[in-house]
Amino acid sequence: MKELLARYSMSALTSAVCLFIVVIGAALLYRSWPLLSTYSLQEILTSQSWHPMRGEFGFAPFIAGSVAVTLMAIFFAVVPAILSGIYLAEYMSDRVRNVLKPTLDLLVGIPSVVYGLWGVLFIVPLVRDYIGPWANATLGQTIPLFSRTNPSGYGLLSAGFVLGVMVFPLVVAVTEEVMRATPREMREAALCLGATRWEATKLIVRRQALGGILAAVVLGFSRAFGETLAVMMLIGNTVQSPQSLFDTAYSLPALIANNYGEMMSVPLYESALMGAALLLLTVVLVFNIMARLVIVRVQR
Repeated sequence: MKELLARYSMSALTSAVCLFIVVIGAALLYRSWPLLSTYSLQEILTSQSWHPMRGEFGFAPFIAGSVAVTLMAIFFAVVPAILSGIYLAEYMSDRVRNVLKPTLDLLVGIPSVVYGLWGVLFIVPLVRDYIGPWANATLGQTIPLFSRTNPSGYGLLSAGFVLGVMVFPLVVAVTEEVMRATPREMREAALCLGATRWEATKLIVRRQALGGILAAVVLGFSRAFGETLAVMMLIGNTVQSPQSLFDTAYSLPALIANNYGEMMSVPLYESALMGAALLLLTVVLVFNIMARLVIVRVQR
Protein backbone atom coordinates (compact mmCIF):
# COMPACT_ATOMS: atom_id res chain seq x y z
CA MET A 1 0.00 0.00 0.00
CA LYS A 2 2.83 2.41 0.77
CA GLU A 3 4.43 1.62 -2.58
CA LEU A 4 1.17 2.22 -4.46
CA LEU A 5 0.45 5.40 -2.50
CA ALA A 6 3.91 6.80 -3.25
CA ARG A 7 3.66 5.83 -6.91
CA TYR A 8 0.27 7.37 -7.55
CA SER A 9 0.89 10.49 -5.48
CA MET A 10 4.14 11.28 -7.29
CA SER A 11 2.46 10.52 -10.62
CA ALA A 12 -0.35 12.93 -9.77
CA LEU A 13 2.10 15.65 -8.74
CA THR A 14 4.11 15.21 -11.94
CA SER A 15 0.96 15.38 -14.07
CA ALA A 16 -0.18 18.50 -12.20
CA VAL A 17 3.12 20.24 -12.93
CA CYS A 18 2.85 19.34 -16.62
CA LEU A 19 -0.74 20.58 -16.71
CA PHE A 20 0.44 24.04 -15.65
CA ILE A 21 1.66 24.56 -19.21
CA VAL A 22 -1.79 23.70 -20.56
CA VAL A 23 -3.47 25.98 -18.02
CA ILE A 24 -1.15 28.88 -18.85
CA GLY A 25 -1.63 28.37 -22.58
CA ALA A 26 -5.42 28.18 -22.23
CA ALA A 27 -5.52 31.36 -20.12
CA LEU A 28 -3.37 33.26 -22.63
CA LEU A 29 -5.49 32.00 -25.53
CA TYR A 30 -8.67 33.10 -23.78
CA ARG A 31 -7.33 36.61 -23.07
CA SER A 32 -5.91 37.02 -26.59
CA TRP A 33 -8.98 35.67 -28.38
CA PRO A 34 -10.53 39.16 -29.02
CA LEU A 35 -7.46 40.04 -31.10
CA LEU A 36 -7.35 36.67 -32.89
CA SER A 37 -11.02 36.90 -33.74
CA THR A 38 -10.66 40.44 -35.14
CA TYR A 39 -7.51 40.04 -37.24
CA SER A 40 -6.17 37.08 -39.18
CA LEU A 41 -3.16 35.23 -37.80
CA GLN A 42 -1.16 35.99 -40.94
CA GLU A 43 -1.84 39.71 -40.59
CA ILE A 44 -0.79 39.70 -36.94
CA LEU A 45 2.45 37.80 -37.55
CA THR A 46 3.56 39.55 -40.74
CA SER A 47 2.46 43.16 -40.27
CA GLN A 48 5.25 45.66 -39.53
CA SER A 49 2.89 48.27 -38.10
CA TRP A 50 2.45 48.58 -34.34
CA HIS A 51 0.12 51.47 -33.55
CA PRO A 52 -2.32 50.45 -30.79
CA MET A 53 -4.12 53.80 -30.90
CA ARG A 54 -5.04 53.13 -34.53
CA GLY A 55 -5.84 49.47 -33.99
CA GLU A 56 -2.70 48.16 -35.72
CA PHE A 57 -1.03 45.26 -33.94
CA GLY A 58 1.77 43.82 -36.05
CA PHE A 59 4.15 41.42 -34.28
CA ALA A 60 6.72 41.13 -37.09
CA PRO A 61 9.22 43.69 -35.66
CA PHE A 62 9.11 42.06 -32.23
CA ILE A 63 9.51 38.56 -33.66
CA ALA A 64 12.47 39.76 -35.73
CA GLY A 65 14.03 41.42 -32.70
CA SER A 66 13.62 38.36 -30.47
CA VAL A 67 14.99 35.97 -33.09
CA ALA A 68 17.93 38.25 -33.94
CA VAL A 69 19.07 38.82 -30.35
CA THR A 70 18.65 35.11 -29.55
CA LEU A 71 20.76 34.09 -32.55
CA MET A 72 23.39 36.60 -31.50
CA ALA A 73 23.50 35.13 -28.01
CA ILE A 74 23.71 31.57 -29.35
CA PHE A 75 26.50 32.64 -31.71
CA PHE A 76 28.54 34.11 -28.87
CA ALA A 77 27.83 31.41 -26.28
CA VAL A 78 27.28 27.91 -27.68
CA VAL A 79 30.63 26.90 -29.19
CA PRO A 80 32.81 28.39 -26.39
CA ALA A 81 30.46 26.94 -23.77
CA ILE A 82 30.56 23.42 -25.24
CA LEU A 83 34.36 23.50 -25.52
CA SER A 84 34.60 24.83 -21.96
CA GLY A 85 32.32 22.05 -20.73
CA ILE A 86 34.48 19.46 -22.47
CA TYR A 87 37.60 20.96 -20.88
CA LEU A 88 36.03 20.93 -17.42
CA ALA A 89 34.91 17.31 -17.77
CA GLU A 90 37.90 15.74 -19.52
CA TYR A 91 41.03 17.78 -18.94
CA MET A 92 40.75 19.83 -15.77
CA SER A 93 42.05 18.48 -12.48
CA ASP A 94 39.62 17.81 -9.65
CA ARG A 95 41.18 20.51 -7.49
CA VAL A 96 40.69 23.26 -10.09
CA ARG A 97 37.26 21.93 -11.03
CA ASN A 98 36.11 22.17 -7.43
CA VAL A 99 37.00 25.87 -7.53
CA LEU A 100 35.52 26.73 -10.93
CA LYS A 101 32.30 24.73 -10.67
CA PRO A 102 30.83 26.86 -7.82
CA THR A 103 31.83 29.95 -9.79
CA LEU A 104 29.78 28.72 -12.76
CA ASP A 105 26.83 28.04 -10.47
CA LEU A 106 27.18 31.59 -9.12
CA LEU A 107 27.13 33.03 -12.65
CA VAL A 108 23.92 31.12 -13.40
CA GLY A 109 22.26 32.57 -10.30
CA ILE A 110 23.22 36.24 -10.81
CA PRO A 111 20.05 38.33 -11.40
CA SER A 112 19.57 39.49 -14.96
CA VAL A 113 19.38 43.13 -13.89
CA VAL A 114 23.04 42.89 -12.78
CA TYR A 115 24.03 41.65 -16.24
CA GLY A 116 21.97 44.45 -17.75
CA LEU A 117 23.69 47.11 -15.66
CA TRP A 118 27.09 45.68 -16.54
CA GLY A 119 26.13 45.86 -20.19
CA VAL A 120 24.98 49.47 -19.88
CA LEU A 121 28.15 50.54 -18.03
CA PHE A 122 30.73 48.56 -20.03
CA ILE A 123 29.45 46.98 -23.26
CA VAL A 124 27.41 49.94 -24.53
CA PRO A 125 30.34 52.43 -24.33
CA LEU A 126 32.63 49.82 -25.91
CA VAL A 127 30.27 49.35 -28.87
CA ARG A 128 29.55 53.08 -29.17
CA ASP A 129 33.12 54.36 -29.02
CA TYR A 130 35.24 51.56 -30.52
CA ILE A 131 33.51 48.58 -32.13
CA GLY A 132 30.84 50.56 -34.01
CA PRO A 133 33.14 53.11 -35.68
CA TRP A 134 35.73 50.45 -36.49
CA ALA A 135 33.19 48.07 -38.05
CA ASN A 136 31.57 50.85 -40.06
CA ALA A 137 34.92 52.05 -41.39
CA THR A 138 36.40 48.65 -42.27
CA LEU A 139 33.46 46.34 -42.99
CA GLY A 140 30.48 48.61 -43.57
CA GLN A 141 31.28 49.24 -47.22
CA THR A 142 31.23 45.56 -48.19
CA ILE A 143 29.08 43.79 -45.58
CA PRO A 144 25.58 45.27 -45.07
CA LEU A 145 25.39 43.68 -41.64
CA PHE A 146 27.97 46.23 -40.43
CA SER A 147 26.87 49.13 -42.59
CA ARG A 148 25.06 51.10 -39.89
CA THR A 149 26.23 52.28 -36.52
CA ASN A 150 24.13 53.46 -33.64
CA PRO A 151 25.79 56.38 -31.78
CA SER A 152 24.17 55.35 -28.50
CA GLY A 153 25.67 51.85 -28.50
CA TYR A 154 22.33 50.24 -27.68
CA GLY A 155 21.24 47.56 -30.12
CA LEU A 156 21.51 43.94 -31.17
CA LEU A 157 25.25 43.57 -30.67
CA SER A 158 25.24 44.84 -27.08
CA ALA A 159 22.12 42.92 -26.09
CA GLY A 160 23.24 39.74 -27.88
CA PHE A 161 26.67 39.73 -26.26
CA VAL A 162 25.34 40.26 -22.74
CA LEU A 163 22.66 37.63 -23.35
CA GLY A 164 25.37 35.25 -24.56
CA VAL A 165 27.30 35.84 -21.33
CA MET A 166 24.13 34.97 -19.39
CA VAL A 167 23.57 31.76 -21.38
CA PHE A 168 27.22 30.67 -21.30
CA PRO A 169 27.45 29.26 -17.72
CA LEU A 170 24.19 27.33 -18.10
CA VAL A 171 25.38 25.53 -21.25
CA VAL A 172 28.79 24.89 -19.69
CA ALA A 173 27.30 23.38 -16.54
CA VAL A 174 24.93 21.04 -18.39
CA THR A 175 27.61 19.99 -20.90
CA GLU A 176 30.06 19.22 -18.13
CA GLU A 177 27.50 17.13 -16.27
CA VAL A 178 26.54 14.99 -19.27
CA MET A 179 30.17 14.51 -20.28
CA ARG A 180 31.12 13.32 -16.81
CA ALA A 181 28.10 10.98 -16.79
CA THR A 182 29.70 8.92 -19.58
CA PRO A 183 31.00 5.63 -18.09
CA ARG A 184 34.71 5.78 -17.32
CA GLU A 185 35.20 2.33 -18.83
CA MET A 186 34.41 3.71 -22.29
CA ARG A 187 37.25 6.23 -22.01
CA GLU A 188 39.64 3.61 -20.68
CA ALA A 189 38.77 1.18 -23.49
CA ALA A 190 39.56 3.81 -26.11
CA LEU A 191 42.82 4.76 -24.38
CA CYS A 192 43.85 1.10 -24.15
CA LEU A 193 43.42 0.80 -27.92
CA GLY A 194 45.95 3.59 -28.45
CA ALA A 195 43.66 6.61 -28.77
CA THR A 196 44.80 9.94 -27.43
CA ARG A 197 42.72 11.74 -24.82
CA TRP A 198 41.25 14.07 -27.47
CA GLU A 199 40.44 11.11 -29.77
CA ALA A 200 38.69 9.32 -26.93
CA THR A 201 36.76 12.49 -26.09
CA LYS A 202 35.83 13.22 -29.69
CA LEU A 203 34.94 9.71 -30.88
CA ILE A 204 33.56 8.10 -27.72
CA VAL A 205 32.55 10.57 -25.02
CA ARG A 206 31.17 13.23 -27.37
CA ARG A 207 28.95 10.74 -29.20
CA GLN A 208 27.73 9.24 -25.96
CA ALA A 209 26.88 12.68 -24.55
CA LEU A 210 25.59 14.27 -27.77
CA GLY A 211 21.95 14.11 -26.68
CA GLY A 212 22.74 15.89 -23.44
CA ILE A 213 24.80 18.54 -25.24
CA LEU A 214 21.88 19.25 -27.57
CA ALA A 215 19.65 19.51 -24.52
CA ALA A 216 22.06 22.10 -23.08
CA VAL A 217 21.81 24.13 -26.28
CA VAL A 218 18.01 23.94 -26.11
CA LEU A 219 18.05 25.20 -22.53
CA GLY A 220 20.32 28.04 -23.59
CA PHE A 221 17.99 28.95 -26.46
CA SER A 222 14.95 28.95 -24.17
CA ARG A 223 16.75 31.12 -21.63
CA ALA A 224 17.87 33.56 -24.32
CA PHE A 225 14.53 33.78 -26.15
CA GLY A 226 12.56 34.41 -22.96
CA GLU A 227 14.98 36.78 -21.23
CA THR A 228 13.33 40.11 -20.47
CA LEU A 229 15.12 42.59 -18.23
CA ALA A 230 18.69 42.53 -19.55
CA VAL A 231 17.53 42.61 -23.17
CA MET A 232 15.07 45.40 -22.42
CA MET A 233 17.89 47.49 -20.93
CA LEU A 234 20.23 47.07 -23.91
CA ILE A 235 18.34 46.45 -27.15
CA GLY A 236 17.07 50.01 -27.58
CA ASN A 237 13.32 49.20 -27.67
CA THR A 238 12.61 50.62 -31.13
CA VAL A 239 9.76 49.09 -33.13
CA GLN A 240 11.60 48.06 -36.29
CA SER A 241 13.05 44.99 -37.96
CA PRO A 242 16.83 45.28 -37.50
CA GLN A 243 18.99 45.34 -40.62
CA SER A 244 22.39 45.64 -38.94
CA LEU A 245 24.13 44.39 -35.81
CA PHE A 246 24.14 47.96 -34.52
CA ASP A 247 20.45 48.64 -35.09
CA THR A 248 18.07 48.97 -32.18
CA ALA A 249 15.18 46.52 -31.96
CA TYR A 250 12.35 45.36 -29.71
CA SER A 251 11.82 41.85 -28.32
CA LEU A 252 8.55 40.15 -27.40
CA PRO A 253 9.34 39.87 -23.65
CA ALA A 254 10.38 43.54 -23.55
CA LEU A 255 7.13 44.52 -25.28
CA ILE A 256 5.08 42.82 -22.57
CA ALA A 257 7.20 44.12 -19.68
CA ASN A 258 7.26 47.71 -20.94
CA ASN A 259 3.60 48.09 -21.84
CA TYR A 260 1.45 45.84 -19.68
CA GLY A 261 -0.57 47.98 -17.31
CA GLU A 262 -0.47 51.04 -19.57
CA MET A 263 -3.19 52.19 -21.97
CA MET A 264 -5.42 49.28 -21.02
CA SER A 265 -8.39 51.39 -22.09
CA VAL A 266 -7.30 51.10 -25.73
CA PRO A 267 -9.46 48.44 -27.44
CA LEU A 268 -7.64 45.12 -27.98
CA TYR A 269 -4.41 46.45 -26.42
CA GLU A 270 -4.38 44.01 -23.52
CA SER A 271 -5.45 41.24 -25.87
CA ALA A 272 -2.48 42.06 -28.11
CA LEU A 273 -0.05 41.82 -25.20
CA MET A 274 -1.59 38.49 -24.20
CA GLY A 275 -1.19 37.41 -27.81
CA ALA A 276 2.50 38.30 -27.62
CA ALA A 277 2.84 36.18 -24.48
CA LEU A 278 1.02 33.29 -26.19
CA LEU A 279 3.32 33.58 -29.20
CA LEU A 280 6.35 33.56 -26.92
CA LEU A 281 5.13 30.44 -25.12
CA THR A 282 4.31 28.71 -28.41
CA VAL A 283 7.73 29.38 -29.94
CA VAL A 284 9.56 28.02 -26.90
CA LEU A 285 7.32 24.93 -26.71
CA VAL A 286 7.62 24.15 -30.42
CA PHE A 287 11.39 24.56 -30.36
CA ASN A 288 11.74 22.34 -27.30
CA ILE A 289 9.52 19.62 -28.82
CA MET A 290 11.43 19.67 -32.10
CA ALA A 291 14.75 19.62 -30.26
CA ARG A 292 13.54 16.70 -28.15
CA LEU A 293 12.68 14.74 -31.30
CA VAL A 294 16.14 15.46 -32.68
CA ILE A 295 17.75 14.35 -29.41
CA VAL A 296 15.81 11.06 -29.44
CA ARG A 297 16.85 10.46 -33.05
CA VAL A 298 20.50 11.20 -32.27
CA GLN A 299 20.48 8.88 -29.24
CA ARG A 300 19.04 6.06 -31.34
